[in-house]
Amino acid sequence: MTLSDDELDRYARHIVLPQVGGAGQLKLKAARVAIVGAGGIGAALIPALAGAGIGQLTIIDGDRVELSNLQRQPIYRSAEVGMAKVRLASDFVLARNPHVTVTAIGERIDAANVADLLDGHDLVIDGTDNFATRLLVSDTCVALGLPLLSAAAQQFQGQVALFSARPCYRCFVGDAFDADDCDNCTELGVLGALTATVGSFAALIAIRLITAIGDDPAGKLHLFDGLTLSWRQLKISSDPLCRSCGHPSPVPSAPSS
Repeated sequence: MTLSDDELDRYARHIVLPQVGGAGQLKLKAARVAIVGAGGIGAALIPALAGAGIGQLTIIDGDRVELSNLQRQPIYRSAEVGMAKVRLASDFVLARNPHVTVTAIGERIDAANVADLLDGHDLVIDGTDNFATRLLVSDTCVALGLPLLSAAAQQFQGQVALFSARPCYRCFVGDAFDADDCDNCTELGVLGALTATVGSFAALIAIRLITAIGDDPAGKLHLFDGLTLSWRQLKISSDPLCRSCGHPSPVPSAPSS
């Protein structure tokens, strides 16, 4: 795998960084990243990762653009209300960087399709807004042996964490949130600029991980308070009784009829 003249010019500001260089840019080009959710978090992740030169992006989202999305999802426009997010996001990526291969999955992720959709990627990034989906994605990543980068934003609070093997996301939130009826930004609100901050920070972690820059970020929770403009970092502990990473478990499958 090599970089074309166009890519050398496009990624010049990366390549001159001693921590990245040509070798790091080739790692980005070889990477396969799945983004679950093309909403507020995804709308910041997608431009950052496409611009960075991630070779293969899979974008998974079954929603269509709503007018209320435009306050925090800048990759969509007013004239696109009612259109499928994944198709618009895919078009955005290709217009931004033709060297990125995009797979657009316009369906909701569930127990019947989650393993097939996530398998084969080097990293999964979850920016969805409900615990049921997040736990399903996490359990599947544990079963498939995939690192999971989780990012969330609500009101003025943001959080980002990378999970690899143990601890997992279920260790962090427990089993109490398996229901799909928890509060999200629809009920509680979210500052539009916060999702951009959190999504961009998640993209930074993803790029560091892929290029092997810095120390291992796994198992650390990064909390951002938009009211005080402060970051905190906490260590996440493994739950020895976790029913996902604490014991071998099969890949989630659809219930039998």
